[in-house]
Amino acid sequence: MSVLYPVAPNAEAALDAPLGRAAREREAGGVAGAEVRFATEDVGPSFETRDAALAAYGRFVDNALPPEDRYCALGERLAPVKGRPPTLAPVKPVFRDGRRWPEPVGRLPRMVWRLSVSYWKLKAEVEEAELEPEQARKARRDPAAEALDARQLRAMARQPLQPVKPQQPLDIGLFEVRAPENPGLVLPDE
Repeated sequence: MSVLYPVAPNAEAALDAPLGRAAREREAGGVAGAEVRFATEDVGPSFETRDAALAAYGRFVDNALPPEDRYCALGERLAPVKGRPPTLAPVKPVFRDGRRWPEPVGRLPRMVWRLSVSYWKLKAEVEEAELEPEQARKARRDPAAEALDARQLRAMARQPLQPVKPQQPLDIGLFEVRAPENPGLVLPDE
């Protein structure tokens, strides 16, 4: 038996009032009457212990549920630090004493328990929520950019820079050289 995932515009609606349930994308599109995509999102508050999370969301993750109703899961997440996602410093491998990674030092980050819901999300909702703002380097030349509010500026600053043009592939290798009489010809160099 397949899992019947809820069809909804967001994760909260998938738990409380889904439009219907479907196992496959085509079925979900028929239920919603629109295009859908599969999504897994965290919902609700964070809990310090698994027992507290089970007390709140036990009806969604109970082992006695039939297989078609198992679209939720409890999982550990890094707790936000001062309202921001936590960042961990990169660690270099040590390759000593049969261990690849060093023993952790200092304070370990705090972990919390969250409920994650897998569901069919309406694509119209996805497109509205995931519209990326214009690149900052383009916006600074635009006279209308002075009217941007703080929220829009923060969204611009958080998005990764996009290349101005696609990167060209490397056309010659380390042991290759262009022929002086014909730059279009690459010769092996020993």
